[in-house]
Amino acid sequence: MPSFAKIATLVAGFAAAIVSAAPGLPRLTARQTKLYELGKRQNAAAAALGISDVDIAQFALTLEWLENEFYSQGFAKFGDDAFRALGLSEQQLKDLKSIGKTEETHVITLNSAIAAAGVQPVQPCTYNFGFTDAAGMVATAAVLESVGVSAYLGAATLVFDPKILALAGSILTVEARHQTFIRAASGIVASPSAFDTPLSPKAIFSLAAPFIQSCPEGSNLILTAFPKLALSTPQAADLKTAAAGSMLNFQSDAAATATHCGFTAAGAPGGTAFTTFSAATGCALPPNISGLVYVSLTNAAPKDGIITDAITVAGPTVVQLS
Repeated sequence: MPSFAKIATLVAGFAAAIVSAAPGLPRLTARQTKLYELGKRQNAAAAALGISDVDIAQFALTLEWLENEFYSQGFAKFGDDAFRALGLSEQQLKDLKSIGKTEETHVITLNSAIAAAGVQPVQPCTYNFGFTDAAGMVATAAVLESVGVSAYLGAATLVFDPKILALAGSILTVEARHQTFIRAASGIVASPSAFDTPLSPKAIFSLAAPFIQSCPEGSNLILTAFPKLALSTPQAADLKTAAAGSMLNFQSDAAATATHCGFTAAGAPGGTAFTTFSAATGCALPPNISGLVYVSLTNAAPKDGIITDAITVAGPTVVQLS
């Protein structure tokens, strides 16, 4: 079945050709031309990844299934008293539980949108979240919600169909509220940066993949994950006081081919700050980086600060600096 993006581009291109060929008809306005050119660029970016608008919606559903199952399993495993013991008030506990209900609604809505396009929606996978206690669940939730924000933000430039884009945007704003609430309830700075950080679909899938054990037939995405990356030193708890220039070391089976660490965060010019990587000593923490940061190993360090899948060797992994 042709993708929404391809159909929209063909229709827009055909209409533009008719207008250009018929002097008696009104030509495209500057605004319409700008939107058409934006649509072509978006379609080209999606085509380069080999994905359509429906693929992006399926990817979003995969993440929503993961989040829905995360909260469902967590609340089934840990009782209310376990969360109260963390210092959560009754209202905060109620709000935390409502996040799980919201993720369920996202699943239902995306299922309906994909089915309406004549495509079979992906089904939930089998997951292993590694739950050990309620505190760990809340800490993981803070990361998952941040990843959700980065996923929808990163996919926004790839979506052509305005209906899918509007749906994704309405989910994005809610995921951002989840993120802020959980950070505040956990005693972490609620909004550590003026901007959120977009990530590519492949980078997002690489963050989600460790939780996925297996998926039903037909529900595997066309994406593959980058090699895993893990922080080895210092300990995660010590990162909150780490200063610029501090050495961070990472482990990955692909480390031998890496030349730089890419620190992707809102405060980095172009989105990513690069520092030289050595398997023996790691890489230095760049200045002006705070909050939740995505770190990848790369084989290049573009001066424009833009990280791409083409230069990514491993990762990303998440580090919390404040």
